[in-house]
Amino acid sequence: MQYGIRSITMDEIAAQLGISKKTIYQFFTDKDAMVEAVVNEEMKRNEENCRSFSELAENAIHENFLAMDSLQEMMKAMNPQIMYDLEKHHPAAFKRLKQFKYQYLYSMIKTNLERGLQEELYRKNMNLDLVIRHRIESSFMPFNQEAFPAGKYPMNQTCKELVILYLHGISNEKGKKLIEKYLNERQKNILHEQKIS
Repeated sequence: MQYGIRSITMDEIAAQLGISKKTIYQFFTDKDAMVEAVVNEEMKRNEENCRSFSELAENAIHENFLAMDSLQEMMKAMNPQIMYDLEKHHPAAFKRLKQFKYQYLYSMIKTNLERGLQEELYRKNMNLDLVIRHRIESSFMPFNQEAFPAGKYPMNQTCKELVILYLHGISNEKGKKLIEKYLNERQKNILHEQKIS
């Protein structure tokens, strides 16, 4: 996550684990198999997180804020090169990630949109399929280094701005008031933490 995939060698992984490369190869045939296993593990963790956000959330907008907080934390230490490395050097793992995007994430976003409509927080008469696809693609935009160079646009901040833009785009007036409420709460927490430290 921190250094990208390509720059890390099997020798370095073995050294960090304090085991021999031979021991690693007892569990993984090659680096490609290891990357695929890590991607599968991350997707499983992501699924668990999404379920818990849905259960803990006060409403559909709050669910998006819980997901955003988690994503921001994860992206703080993430190398944007990781998606490029996956696509270029580990096509099987990248294909698996694409399936995850358009199966699991698609269904989670759809469920959230339906919840928000039922709670009368989201605009009526949206093209749900189009909105869902937009959200999926925009959630991966922070990895696009041409559009958002990491030195100028830290990934966690880009992630936050894109979520807020998305929420404003789908919310009605009642929903927009909740967006402002949750943003204000986060700002107060940041100020409180700064006073403590």
